[in-house]
Amino acid sequence: MKLLTLPDDGLTETIAAIKRAKTSLDLTIFRFDRAEIEKALRAAVARGVKVRALVANTNRGGEKLLRKLEQRLLAEGITVTRTGDDLLRYHGKMLVADNRTLHLMLFNYTALDARSRSFGVVARNRALVAEAVRLFEADAMRQPFTPPARQLVISPDNARTVLSAFIRGARKELLIYDPKVSDPSMVRLLEERASKGRDVRILGGASKRAKLIRVLKLAGTRLHARVIIRDGRQAFLGSQSLRAAELDTRREIGLIVKDASVVRALRQVFEKDWEASAPADKKTPEAAGATATAAPA
Repeated sequence: MKLLTLPDDGLTETIAAIKRAKTSLDLTIFRFDRAEIEKALRAAVARGVKVRALVANTNRGGEKLLRKLEQRLLAEGITVTRTGDDLLRYHGKMLVADNRTLHLMLFNYTALDARSRSFGVVARNRALVAEAVRLFEADAMRQPFTPPARQLVISPDNARTVLSAFIRGARKELLIYDPKVSDPSMVRLLEERASKGRDVRILGGASKRAKLIRVLKLAGTRLHARVIIRDGRQAFLGSQSLRAAELDTRREIGLIVKDASVVRALRQVFEKDWEASAPADKKTPEAAGATATAAPA
């Protein structure tokens, strides 16, 4: 498994995956403005790759752009399907190449997201890739996705259950990137963990009900990531914030990662961002505490 860290890595790996594809590409699209991605998809079609795009029915303020994108992709020989309107929004982001490699992304194909703090993972686990393809095809055919995924964390199917259990399992710390943690039950769980001495920190934002949790606004760059790092051993990465709508009424896609190198790298980036975001009068003690604590073996 490989971690992608934005803005450092940009969209280079995503473009390379499209260029390497030999037989098929399946991708979901919520926002899209990158000409080089579109060019790579067009070139894939030209060399005989079957490209299928599942385009969101709606996004905030961009429906006209989505419809224009659909027309361009169709003209370029790409099979285009529009998501249904049974869920409030289809916000998940993934790309599957040759039915062998899954790119699970927290970012859109946009210049803004490429400049933001975000992440993605590249996985080649057969069961995981098969699950992603099955989800893609169910949503493309506007069919229910049942039973709930075994590998993926999917809203609204299993996200609330899986993420609640993930948070409850923290023994030492929960390090969170999230623009706004606001779901009442999730806030209660995080508060409960903090009350029992767990180190619970959020880079982003949280509702006023979060009294025991340390929260900092990410400094220096825009935040477009939803990540929970638990005890330095496992991490959740996905498109869903800990907000009611994103857990219960939208299509969101995430993954629990156990790969040690990926989790270690995520934790290192978080601690660096936390130190950079701390107020000037608190940076020295925060930095000392952060750098002195190594990820559990």
